[in-house]
Amino acid sequence: MTTGVTRRTAGLLALSFGGLGMTTRAQAQEAAPYVWRNVVVGAGGFIPGIVFSPVERGLAYARSDMGGAYRFDAATGRWSPLMDSSPRAGDFGIESIAADPIDADVVHAAVGVHKADPGAMLRSSDRGETWQRTEVPFRMGGNEDGRGLGERLAIDPNDNRVLYFGSRHDGLQRSTDGGESWGKVEAFPLKGLGTPTDRSTHGGLSFVVFDPRSGQRGQPSRTLFVGVADPHEHALYRSDDAGRTWRLVEGGPRAELSAAKAELDDRGILYVTCTLGIGPNGVTDGAVWRLDTNTGAWSDISPPRPQTTQGGGFMGVALDRKRPGVIMVSTLNRWQPGDTIWRSTDDGRSWTSLREKARHDVSATPYLNWGNDKPDFGWWIAALALDPFDSDRLIYATGATVYETRDLSAADDRKPTDWTPWVEGIEQTAVITLVSPPKGPQLLTGFGDISGFAHEDLSHSPQRQFTTPVFANTNQIDYAGAAPDTVVRSGTPHEGVASEGHDGSTLAWSDNAGLSWKPLGRPRPASGETPVAADNPRMDLYRDAPIMVSADGSKFVLATPQVVWSRDRGATWKACAGLPMLLRPVADRKDPMLFYALDFRTGAWYVSVDGAESFAVVPSTGLPATSAEDRPIWREVAFPLKATPDHEGDLWFVSHSGLYNSRDGGQRFDRIDGGLSVEMLDFGKPPAGSTYPALFAIGTRGDIRGVFRSDNRGRVWVRVNDDQHEYGRRFRAIAGDPRVFGRVYVATDGRGVVYGEPA
Repeated sequence: MTTGVTRRTAGLLALSFGGLGMTTRAQAQEAAPYVWRNVVVGAGGFIPGIVFSPVERGLAYARSDMGGAYRFDAATGRWSPLMDSSPRAGDFGIESIAADPIDADVVHAAVGVHKADPGAMLRSSDRGETWQRTEVPFRMGGNEDGRGLGERLAIDPNDNRVLYFGSRHDGLQRSTDGGESWGKVEAFPLKGLGTPTDRSTHGGLSFVVFDPRSGQRGQPSRTLFVGVADPHEHALYRSDDAGRTWRLVEGGPRAELSAAKAELDDRGILYVTCTLGIGPNGVTDGAVWRLDTNTGAWSDISPPRPQTTQGGGFMGVALDRKRPGVIMVSTLNRWQPGDTIWRSTDDGRSWTSLREKARHDVSATPYLNWGNDKPDFGWWIAALALDPFDSDRLIYATGATVYETRDLSAADDRKPTDWTPWVEGIEQTAVITLVSPPKGPQLLTGFGDISGFAHEDLSHSPQRQFTTPVFANTNQIDYAGAAPDTVVRSGTPHEGVASEGHDGSTLAWSDNAGLSWKPLGRPRPASGETPVAADNPRMDLYRDAPIMVSADGSKFVLATPQVVWSRDRGATWKACAGLPMLLRPVADRKDPMLFYALDFRTGAWYVSVDGAESFAVVPSTGLPATSAEDRPIWREVAFPLKATPDHEGDLWFVSHSGLYNSRDGGQRFDRIDGGLSVEMLDFGKPPAGSTYPALFAIGTRGDIRGVFRSDNRGRVWVRVNDDQHEYGRRFRAIAGDPRVFGRVYVATDGRGVVYGEPA
């Protein structure tokens, strides 16, 4: 770099922090109360199970794999999240849920996202508003393979002090005191395969079903059935003495199939769905069986299966409680010609598929069109439930939403069934990245599985999904600091999907603040470029490359192993001269010629003053010597170096060693000790009387991990979320709103995007 370049960088706001007292830990302060809401998308993730209360009309519960449990109340007409006050991440993976068959106010849940989480049984006497907790020694898998099985948790309909739970790894568990304590049923023949030490899991015992005819009120039911999803020669076990002894049920499904779900009708007919593979992916075969529990006679009543390797199996099952012999089952992983729900009105002798004539109105959640003319019927249909009080009301859930029909019996006259999303109040998504730009949509979001959105109205599902191209995951978004109409994003493509908007691109740009997009293609190694291995074997350094934009929007910079730049919207790319491999530049938010890059391995500080065309080392002091530990090695991790909006040369570095700020383009960094261990940082509208943005952070103070705000450059932080809005402390990204003071958006891992603002 020439001496002129060095002089320019040396003159960038070379101010001292001397009088700011940055090395003194500030006293903790409390923020004014905040109101917290969801940014509305409308579901968006996998709901593996839905159960209706058998004793109160209109009361239902839904369990999600990573977003907690929900309750639907007919009086309000919406779902209410039930886990938001929990600080425990594991509580958001619901392994199973059970509505009490005697007391409508009582509900139980088995929780644990995966086997690394301590397992727990939760019980509530106020419909999930508050929970009592029992830690248990057996582990759950609410977000593991097999999460569509069940329900594993069942309450005796004659004596609600008695509960059984079919665990994944540790056999059959029982409580005789209303869920307060649990113990293993030693008499049950299958003891469990034990908790795996690798990344695998077990299906375990998939369901428990009581026969209410075998008992009377106040005394335990004598007959109950337990399904087996682990490899085993028999799918079903039975007890006729209230669980004291057990015997396998001879006959039925072939040995390699897993029992998935089951329902027992008032005649004593048990319907069992079966899968080859425990799902939700990888199911290649299946069957539906009918067991007359009075005689022990099995019948294979499987609906037709396509003669294809992508025929899948069967999982969901629902019975009409008012019309014996009326059954619905769902397919799973029937990729060709696509999943469906089968309906039989004659005990499974004949079946009608609902898919072909179904009509879906997704105007309330338009993303379900996925950029096409109409939505697909759905996939991962594990949850299937018929309202016990209304034979025309069938519910099914997919990998992205929950659908409801009120005219199910129309299918019996070969007429279409009409479906709408039943999701108001459910926000069940994993969010990867957020940007709140200074103009245009209030918020731009990058989601896992559903691409991302431009949110023009936070209270309604967005009309603008990120299409052309649609990504599976949007991992990173950047906008031009001084020309925010120009926005870029990078993500993971929909592999193998051939339809409009799914062209395999991993990059896109917008010239209207993210309302519409143009593909930039998919980065490839340059001719003769030596391949570079990622530290993380799951990373592709080309497909997952982040993209940045200069402050005036004229330059795009792409962090492939050799960083490249373009000033013709990606038509051509040139290497950034002087910049080592595997660095990621950051654009100054005000000066379009300035870019900065930190070499995490060596600590060298690089600056460009020609719009990223060339870089040179500039002496820098103050950064921690351990900065190598701060280098992100996963595409979804927030980048630790950030440039401040509207302030030339103003930079923040979020390190494991502390929070650092520079006002002179990185020549000097000062550690800012505000008493908060900061993990992620962003900028909001300046407080009254100031031109410097409010800072928002995800951080930890004492034993509290939460959302914090500073109105004085990080010297003092106040917590802005509260004990009722913990969201399992599953925070993935944060964005301050530059147009509304105090408003902050938080990306959660399972509860969508939440935002808070002063009350």
